[in-house]
Amino acid sequence: MSIRVAIMGATGAVGQEFLSILEERNLPMSELRLLASARSAGKTMRFKGEDLPVQELTHDSFKGLDLVLASAGGKISRDFAPSAVKAGAVVVDNTSYFRMHEDVPLVIPEINPEDIAKHKGIIANPNCSTIIMCLALWPLHKRYRAKRVVAATYQASSGAGAVAMHELEEETRAKLENRPFQNTVIPHPYAFNLFPHNSPMTDNGYCEEEIKMVKETSKIFHDSSIRVTATCVRVPVLRAHSEALNIEFESEPDISESYSILSKAPGVEILEDRAKNRWPMPLDASGKDPVLVGRLRKDLSQPKTLDVWVVGDQIRKGAALNAVQISEKLFGI
Repeated sequence: MSIRVAIMGATGAVGQEFLSILEERNLPMSELRLLASARSAGKTMRFKGEDLPVQELTHDSFKGLDLVLASAGGKISRDFAPSAVKAGAVVVDNTSYFRMHEDVPLVIPEINPEDIAKHKGIIANPNCSTIIMCLALWPLHKRYRAKRVVAATYQASSGAGAVAMHELEEETRAKLENRPFQNTVIPHPYAFNLFPHNSPMTDNGYCEEEIKMVKETSKIFHDSSIRVTATCVRVPVLRAHSEALNIEFESEPDISESYSILSKAPGVEILEDRAKNRWPMPLDASGKDPVLVGRLRKDLSQPKTLDVWVVGDQIRKGAALNAVQISEKLFGI
């Protein structure tokens, strides 16, 4: 099988990661189109030793394609994904726009790959924080049945795009050199600082990022009984999210068995050295496919509850890799 592929939003952080992952995993492609805004048209991007031209995204960009990997923002997906579907392509969309649409599957391949077959032209990629949390939560949920999850996230600048990563580097450099710096991407001082996630605030006091984790988990698990609450925090890290999960189960979890379950779970890797107080860190996960898990312990304040520390690369498994894995399942690769 050879498929014809386009990347919508090719010049962004996730778009660039798509190129890297497509090359690494050697997806069988007869064509690869790079689509972006008019200001990026004419640039070239390197793929398998060749310079591929970036084309301006239009409603006519999708003729003859089988697959569109989309990561150009929710409004762009809203406007252009229907044109891709009309042209005969399947869109795997990395934005939030379609995730909670009833007729659009929301998929983590290690959890609900069967939902891919239900698509009507669009398959949604979950939020990065949701993916990282659920990869650790799902195998434990299957064994002990999760009742409630309290999540605290520590989210990297990559979640706000390549421009935010660049701004963090430049602001850090300015602070170290005692120079003034004006933020234009992130709304608060970011270097040597942290703050509650800067996604839009909702009327109930939760930001959109936190609401995504709540709603998406239920949809992916096909289980509305799981109660999830989250506090999302932006931290001055470049590209890997960390999460502290407090998970209450229906049955009493066993620590040794939980480690064994997670060590065998697809997409998950245990990383820790208790004697040296060494646990997964963003630097460990950056550029890596697995979600790293460690520091499992029983909650001393209530029964049937585990604390779990999880770290994952936001751009890879939190975005581009998950979308490519969906595509591989879709085309039976």
